[in-house]
Amino acid sequence: MPGLCAAGFTLRSGGPDMSHYAPIEINVREEAGIHFFDLHGRLTIGESADQLNAALQSVLENGARKVIVNLDGVPQIDSSGISSLVRVSAGLNRAGGQLRLVCGPGRVRDALSVTRLIEAIPTFSSESAALANFA
Repeated sequence: MPGLCAAGFTLRSGGPDMSHYAPIEINVREEAGIHFFDLHGRLTIGESADQLNAALQSVLENGARKVIVNLDGVPQIDSSGISSLVRVSAGLNRAGGQLRLVCGPGRVRDALSVTRLIEAIPTFSSESAALANFA
């Protein structure tokens, strides 16, 4: 089932030219002023990274200042996916906001460690730990 963004559009990637990749699903919810993005699927160059950029930009334009992106459902991330996270983190910082990542052990966490993104964007092993960090 596709995710529905706060802006009201469906966020899925894939298509005839990407049929060998699992589509990305982005589910967005808002609770007490915090926007949660639950991602499921590869976050790689092309539609998936573009759709994440669009979804994040949409909530920023609508005033979001606290965002948690849960990467536990992402089996693979590349430089485009990492760039999307860096871009939204910078945008939130400029607007006085904050980004937190949730990412357990595995390939994606390894990629975030190698690129040192974990040092730039606070990253937690659970959503509850990321949420508590906002307090």
